[in-house]
Amino acid sequence: MRESWRWFGPSDPVTIDDIRQTGATDIVSALHAIPAGEVWPLEAIKEHQALIEDGDSSLTQLKWTVVESIPVHENIKLARHGHEKYVENWALSMENLAKCGIKTICYNFMPVIDWTRTDLKHKLPGGAYTLRFDQNRFAAFDLFILKRENAAADYSAEEIYEAKQIFESMSEAERAELTNNIIAGLPGKMTESYGLDDFRAMLANYQDVSADALRANLFAFLSVVLPRAEAAGVNLAIHPDDPPRDMLGLPRIICTADDLEILFKAQPSPANGITLCVGTYSSRPDNDLPAMARQFGPRIHFSHLRGVSRDPGEQRSFYEASHLDSDIDMVAVIKELLAEETRRRREESAQQEIFIRPDHGFQMMDDIGKTVNPGYSTIGRLKGLAEVRGVIRALSA
Repeated sequence: MRESWRWFGPSDPVTIDDIRQTGATDIVSALHAIPAGEVWPLEAIKEHQALIEDGDSSLTQLKWTVVESIPVHENIKLARHGHEKYVENWALSMENLAKCGIKTICYNFMPVIDWTRTDLKHKLPGGAYTLRFDQNRFAAFDLFILKRENAAADYSAEEIYEAKQIFESMSEAERAELTNNIIAGLPGKMTESYGLDDFRAMLANYQDVSADALRANLFAFLSVVLPRAEAAGVNLAIHPDDPPRDMLGLPRIICTADDLEILFKAQPSPANGITLCVGTYSSRPDNDLPAMARQFGPRIHFSHLRGVSRDPGEQRSFYEASHLDSDIDMVAVIKELLAEETRRRREESAQQEIFIRPDHGFQMMDDIGKTVNPGYSTIGRLKGLAEVRGVIRALSA
């Protein structure tokens, strides 16, 4: 497997020199300063690549091999008039990356918001901090802060009562923090930060968009970009919706193994693959991750190896646990990925190794108190990488 590390660019508190010390060999990055829908120019890609790959030749060299992500413009997801220019721009960005030798692209098709958490500093018994999604707090936001139209139809009377109790117990500062956690400033966001009125307006764009309609728009997008990906030697790796279920009245279409079966039946191109985000898929108890790794092995171009622990009484709530200490049998998942690599070597496939990275590590030890991107501090991810590396070495012996 190819050990990789996500880097958010020159403003990332974790530097390239820091990453070099982790033992990772590959960099996962993107041109975050370029707005969604615009072309990534060849020169801008080369400049970013040079920040990663050029430097002291006496030091371990890193390579930018995975993009996470080229944002998919909202007009593509909505199939609005004129959205074709954004599809073309996305394809041109992909082709420019391929010209620079960067040929694995993670992307998602989540409407309006990227990954969503209610708590960005949930304290664990050991004193470290992690990310958490609390269903009751999320309901309190949806029903009583956002006041989304017809939101009550998505909740039971008991859930509404619980959410109201939580809302009424929160201070104004706590309500503002919850709002910011859900709609603003998360790393990897696909849109700019916005206020509640802007957020309501963006949600309203999807009020008549069903899951089938959104899925059709994804397929239409892929019907254009996949032939060009094949021609350029690029592997596309769609990331699951996070959390993997409908929320805020928005349809979600990449949540389960059945969703992936529908995707590959409609778009069977070999360039059409997935990012096996173990933590995201496993936040649904009906997703069997070792089985999914085995079932979709040939389609896995990239994997985020992290785990979650779901609340026993409310399975929609979870916190991000240690990479090897969660509700997922991570050892079994890694065993399936290694078996897939063996199969690829036997069949002499073009991409024999799967890119992996630690994901959403704890904020712990010397990183506590530092300014970090939520989930992307140094020490917690290094802990996760070391754990995963140990499993790979043991299974490969």
